[in-house]
Amino acid sequence: MPLDINSKIKGVIFDLDGVIVDTAKFHFNSWKKIASEWNYELKYNDNEKLKGVSRMDSVLKIAEWAEINLSSEELEHAANRKNEIYTELCAKLTPEHILPGIMSLINQLKANNICIALGSASKNARLVLKKIGLLTLFDVIVDGNDVSKSKPNPEVFIKAAKQMNLLPKNCVVVEDAPAGIIAALSANMKVIGIGKSNELHTANLVIENSKNLSIDLLNQISG
Repeated sequence: MPLDINSKIKGVIFDLDGVIVDTAKFHFNSWKKIASEWNYELKYNDNEKLKGVSRMDSVLKIAEWAEINLSSEELEHAANRKNEIYTELCAKLTPEHILPGIMSLINQLKANNICIALGSASKNARLVLKKIGLLTLFDVIVDGNDVSKSKPNPEVFIKAAKQMNLLPKNCVVVEDAPAGIIAALSANMKVIGIGKSNELHTANLVIENSKNLSIDLLNQISG
């Protein structure tokens, strides 16, 4: 049975893109290339709406914005081509690309026997974690290969909690996307948003960047 401990945090679930490593620009450049082939210029605000969204849901959104009608086979082909571009960019990742504060927090969590999980929409999560040297540090990894519903559906976080053998209320999520914030709250978890407060205002706590993350900060919202 899941542990039921109210006093302190027992598990932390990290999003990947924009939280652990800044691969958001890789997604943007990849989708921008696909969109340009449909005579649509993908804008920054468009890309913000794709954060935390699955690959197929993203390609559907872009096709809608481009006002182009494609068959399911054509959409799947575009999504696969985007992934090829993205993985080529990810091949250049190294541990130096880990965002400030993340390694320090992971070390603190490990020292306190707190479970660490990944909850990401990316189907390339294990590839990215391997490239930056963090793959073996995660107790649980749930990514786009393991879920049928993308954020803001809470499935990815609920599965991560179950695999950690923890109740949702004993978990804290670290996210950078509005869809991820909604998903975490829907899963009955506390959540720290990393980014702009006006975009992530529904989170329990919002910080500008990851460099100030600490176990004490997580415990502030986990009571």
